[in-house]
Amino acid sequence: MELLQSILLALTAGTSALLIGRARRRYGEADQPALFSALLGFILTAASAACAAASLLGMDLEEAYQWLERASLLLGLPLIAVAALTLARRWVWSRPNWGRVVLGLCVFFELARQLGWSEPYAFGLMLTSALLVVYAGALQWPASLPTLAGLAAGALLLGAAPLPNGLSIVHPLGDLRPLLLAIASPLLAILLVRLPGSTREDSPAVT
Repeated sequence: MELLQSILLALTAGTSALLIGRARRRYGEADQPALFSALLGFILTAASAACAAASLLGMDLEEAYQWLERASLLLGLPLIAVAALTLARRWVWSRPNWGRVVLGLCVFFELARQLGWSEPYAFGLMLTSALLVVYAGALQWPASLPTLAGLAAGALLLGAAPLPNGLSIVHPLGDLRPLLLAIASPLLAILLVRLPGSTREDSPAVT
């Protein structure tokens, strides 16, 4: 079951990355940094799932898998969520600004690790990402497809959020995280390509 989930996630996240990559050709320069960040998020997720599948098949990739899993949860998915927010709000951020977002996520992750807050930080970051996706989708109402895609994807991300080990609650969906993310990936791609920022005229980027 775990192997099938990993393979499915690798396929859906990889397909979503291809969709975003091909769709970028139709968009203006102002939206390129946001779409590239979302593309990076899908690539990290697909790579993590592919490494998980390879490890389950007996390949010695456990260390690479652990690194990629952390990168996809703590960098890739938040980048997708922030890209959805900026496109939904018609915000235009420059490439240096997106570089600061990536750097900030890396710095906060390391700070949480040093302070022993890695698990609460991971949960809080996933919760925030889920809420941003829901918000981006809700802004598209009454357009039904992006709204439903955003709400569903946000709910799936929330279900995939890792609970801190200190809690006495057992995560009811913990074993299904790859499956939840596999379903969420195409929904996130559908949301991204239908947000208003993806069709507007180029405008000056915020630096």
